[in-house]
Amino acid sequence: MKQVLTLVVKLQPNPEQSQLLDDTAQAFADACNWINETVKRNLTNRNSIQAVCYQDVKERFGLTANHVVRACARVAANRLTAKHKGRKVKQFKPTSFDCDARTFRFIETGYLASISTTGKRAKIHLRVSNYHRGKLSGQNPTSAQVCQHKDGDWYVHIQLKSDAPKPIKTDKVIGVDFGRRDIAFTSTNKSWSGKEIQEKRDKLNRVRASLQKKASQGTRSTRRRCRQILKRLSGKERRYQAWINHNISKAIINEAKQSKSFVSIEDLTGIRERTNQQPRNKTERRRSNSWAFYQLRTFLEYKGISEGIEVVAINPRYTSQTCHCCLHIGLRNNKSFKCSNKTCGWIGDADLNGALMIALVGQSVRLPGGSSLLACPIDSGLQKAHAIATA
Repeated sequence: MKQVLTLVVKLQPNPEQSQLLDDTAQAFADACNWINETVKRNLTNRNSIQAVCYQDVKERFGLTANHVVRACARVAANRLTAKHKGRKVKQFKPTSFDCDARTFRFIETGYLASISTTGKRAKIHLRVSNYHRGKLSGQNPTSAQVCQHKDGDWYVHIQLKSDAPKPIKTDKVIGVDFGRRDIAFTSTNKSWSGKEIQEKRDKLNRVRASLQKKASQGTRSTRRRCRQILKRLSGKERRYQAWINHNISKAIINEAKQSKSFVSIEDLTGIRERTNQQPRNKTERRRSNSWAFYQLRTFLEYKGISEGIEVVAINPRYTSQTCHCCLHIGLRNNKSFKCSNKTCGWIGDADLNGALMIALVGQSVRLPGGSSLLACPIDSGLQKAHAIATA
């Protein structure tokens, strides 16, 4: 199995090279727009699109042969994605262009990027960190994307392909319960509180609201200064959340690797659509919609692939209401859980119980025939979940 790691490295072009990148991005976007408008919209295969318009695009926009091929591939990919979502392809912006092995080459000596443009081939210095040096050492990447970010600077997104190890065959499992009070709670009784990120989000929201008000009502110098501060704060909250999720996912995958276990998580797809239908105040809605559970899931999945740890997403219905000991419906009150089955009567942390139930369901999915859920009582939460799913 192949795994692709994307390294985002900043380019340091001189004025002439910047103009070459601008011209190439503009020509690439114009070519994509022309292809999308000219070629039949029902064509979503890049080879079919290329066969129809290759020569015309090359003559009209001055792109190299490989850039024309990549433009056809981008239009095809965007059309396919739009088709699945039931939408139309929007206009392509001149902020990026794709490269392959012939139009991009990484030069480790001096850390240069050799990029083909509409004018000439440009060798541009890369601003690399120690992390980049370690990942790029001895590598010969065959694909990349040159992008102009919101800050106006040019970056290259280098794709590194590697062989991922085979998943570990094991019957051990670590269940992970996602939440807002605790970002993640594992069945091994480890948790990461969400209090700090919520306080930081609330603070940044108040700061942005204050600055936006001053930027529209203050003096000329005040408005300018507020806009500068808002620009500086842009993305700060997102970067902080990503940093937290990276740390959490790394810790969970490392624990799974040491204990030779696979990881079972909740599939929370569509939870925002369901919760947004409920009446809530503005603050609660903002907090709920800024919950980055899907990012944590993707971090766990790609880190798991690189370490040979399988990550299984299960249906979360009734996992927080079912007792992990006897599989009966219990009573959950905030952080506490009490089993309603008199013969069991388990009492403990609600998130720990949820994580243990997620581990049990994940084990039943991963190891059919080897799970204790086969003896699931008729009045259990899992039976109700199955009835809802099959109704």
